[in-house]
Amino acid sequence: MTEPTELDAEDKKIITLARSARARNGVAEGAAVRDETGRTYVAGTVALPSLELSALRTAVAMAVASGAKGLEAAAVVTEEPAPSEADLAAVRDLGGPAAPVHLAGPDGVLRQSF
Repeated sequence: MTEPTELDAEDKKIITLARSARARNGVAEGAAVRDETGRTYVAGTVALPSLELSALRTAVAMAVASGAKGLEAAAVVTEEPAPSEADLAAVRDLGGPAAPVHLAGPDGVLRQSF
C-alpha cells in the first residue's frame, strides 16, 4: 500500500471509467483495468442470487476473456477502505506484483494505491 501520489493521465482515466460504471449501474463498486496494449475493461459489481463478483474481479475476468496477456494498472471506486485480498490476487494473477491497484472514493479522489 502506498500513499496517494499524482497519477498519470492513463491512471486518471481508469478511475474516471470506474466511477462512471458505479454511477451508471447504481452498484456498490465500479472498476476498470488497463491491459498490456492499453485497452480498458470496465465493470460494476455483479450481485445475482447465483453469482456474486466484485467489480474488480469482473473487470479482470473481462480482460482475460478478451485475450489480455497482462495488466498495466487497475482502479476501483468504492466506499470500502481497501480492496479485498481476492481482488488484489486477481489483479496480480494477470498483472504481476508491479501492477498498481488504485483505490478511489465515490468522489473519484484517489485514497491509496496497492
